[in-house]
Amino acid sequence: MSSRGRALAELVRVFGWLGATAFGGPSAHVALMEHEVVGKRGWLTRAELLELFAAANLIPGPSSTELAMHVGRKRAGILGLIVAGLAFIVPASLIVGALAWAYVRWGAVPAVTGALWGMKPVVVAVVGHALWGLGKTALKDALRVAVAIAAVAALLVPVDPLLVLVGAGALVAARHLRSATSFAPVLALAPASADAPTLWGLGLAFLKIGALLFGSGYVLFGFLQHELVEQRHWLTEPQLVDAIAIGQVTPGPLFTTATFIGYLLGGVVGAVVATVAIFTPAFVFVGISGPIVAAIRRSPVASSFLDGVVVASLALMAVVTGQLARDALIDPGAIAIGAVAALVLIRYRGAASWLILVGAALGIATH
Repeated sequence: MSSRGRALAELVRVFGWLGATAFGGPSAHVALMEHEVVGKRGWLTRAELLELFAAANLIPGPSSTELAMHVGRKRAGILGLIVAGLAFIVPASLIVGALAWAYVRWGAVPAVTGALWGMKPVVVAVVGHALWGLGKTALKDALRVAVAIAAVAALLVPVDPLLVLVGAGALVAARHLRSATSFAPVLALAPASADAPTLWGLGLAFLKIGALLFGSGYVLFGFLQHELVEQRHWLTEPQLVDAIAIGQVTPGPLFTTATFIGYLLGGVVGAVVATVAIFTPAFVFVGISGPIVAAIRRSPVASSFLDGVVVASLALMAVVTGQLARDALIDPGAIAIGAVAALVLIRYRGAASWLILVGAALGIATH
């Protein structure tokens, strides 16, 4: 097998495994990718991974999935981008599709409360451990520390994450300019009809969301509420809550919630259409933006801007992790699971995915 073939096979193994086991949402995915591609395999340095994560946060779409695509592109070019993205998306979509079939057949979501109870403390430990390592790399000086603190404060207000990312970049870049101007595009979803969904309409709805949604999969839920429940009336509130629960308890991208909704609205074909539509813009945006990262580093001003975005991206991870910790560490058992997971991670860097699975199993067994 050629070196390129080996690189593609490695991408399938790594991101296929993560797509099947990476529970916990975007922050957890980034932490797990850091374990796999930096800690275990040394494909990238922490600084390189942070740059790619910052680039993913500056374009619409699912940031952790786009990070996987960026890593694939670094390893094996455009084909690596496609392979890494598909490897991360497909296993999660198949799992969600199977649960959607069960939901339609039996009229309820399989019990997820126990699994979430056991997984969340482990996810907090995994992301906290990754943040510690990534923070040591990114927070190089007092300015970056101050920008990180300001970004956390702004996100807690809350200020729109895109504004925080661009503003942080402008602040760090300002040392190379007498003045810096921050900007952010204003995004809005166009009015939607309340007609019954056709496959064409379903595809357009999810294509629009994939092309316009900045932030993480967590932001997706607000868009779905607005677009599919309030405007189009395609889903009821209980159905959306069930779809969100499935997205949280299954591995891989939270955007695979689209698979579940697509199945509810259009069966197997609807699931495929919704999944392809919501993820297609990410492949396009990463393909276009990937080469720009190297060019940015050749400009002192643009490089400083990217440094600021890196810092704000870590602040966003920290805020989400704090919110998750508040919801996860709710009793002595959950706190104990989180503490043990943190100790194991300090000793065994590659154990993160297995720990999340163990946490889920413990939660199911005890609840």
